[in-house]
Amino acid sequence: MIISPGRGYIFVHIPKTGGTSMARALEARAQRDDILIGDTPKARRRRSRLRALAPRGRLWKHSTLADIDGVLTPAEIAGLFTFTLVRNPWDRMVSYYHWLRVQEFDHAAVKLAKLTDFCGFVMDPDTATSLRRQTYVSYMCDIEGAEQASAYLRLEHLEADMAPLVALLGFVPEIPRDNRSPDRARDYRAHYTAITAERVADICDTDIARFGYQFDG
Repeated sequence: MIISPGRGYIFVHIPKTGGTSMARALEARAQRDDILIGDTPKARRRRSRLRALAPRGRLWKHSTLADIDGVLTPAEIAGLFTFTLVRNPWDRMVSYYHWLRVQEFDHAAVKLAKLTDFCGFVMDPDTATSLRRQTYVSYMCDIEGAEQASAYLRLEHLEADMAPLVALLGFVPEIPRDNRSPDRARDYRAHYTAITAERVADICDTDIARFGYQFDG
């Protein structure tokens, strides 16, 4: 997450949507009072500044707008340009699975991904429970439950969707390809059977309906 009072925006980083690349692009032009929350190099250097903040929720790179209550009020959030990246859920699921398989931290999802194949991961009820609870829109709701999203930038249509952000910033963020998931086919569809594709359609039905995603892109 990045909170930029000077430029008037909040960037919310939803996991496995290309957010690390966006964060690095924005941090390259960061202002002195920007609040950088994450594990990128510049965010690490500014981490000590976070100690003075008193958020209601967890302050980390994937914080939601509700989490930062206490840092900003709902009214203050409403006065800023709030945006995030979203991604085709079928593509995101493949990226998420392969990323988990190379992690070493202690988490049930990491253990599951290492112990099962992609089909087993998708069909596991714990995967469904986790993703149904964390819809894209849920990241953009404040502590009062109000959706506070100025823009959702689709990863697949980033150049076009970034237009309002570029107008606000006055420059085009130079976005690298960071944090790629290893050992995965370039075409996410190659990982799926009809059963697993339908399973993701069910798990992510809210995101799919909201943003018009389809299995074939």
